[in-house]
Amino acid sequence: MANMKNAEKRILVNAKKEVINNQYAATMKNSIKKVEKAVANNDKKEATDCLKVAIKNIDKAVKNGVISKNTCARNKSRLTKKINEME
Repeated sequence: MANMKNAEKRILVNAKKEVINNQYAATMKNSIKKVEKAVANNDKKEATDCLKVAIKNIDKAVKNGVISKNTCARNKSRLTKKINEME
């Protein structure tokens, strides 16, 4: 348990930030899964639509410090490559 007032505040702030960060991460992961599911179903139109949303969510996660820039670039590259390899 924290003994100082600033330590108590840090605990509260960190708990709030954790919830927000988890929301960004979950949204990002779900949008990536939607793209992969559309690719698995061979639906290129739906996959490209989902890709736009996924890229937006990935960029939001980077902006808020949930993931690094390198992870962002890798995820976007992999998803785009999967769609481009479709028929």
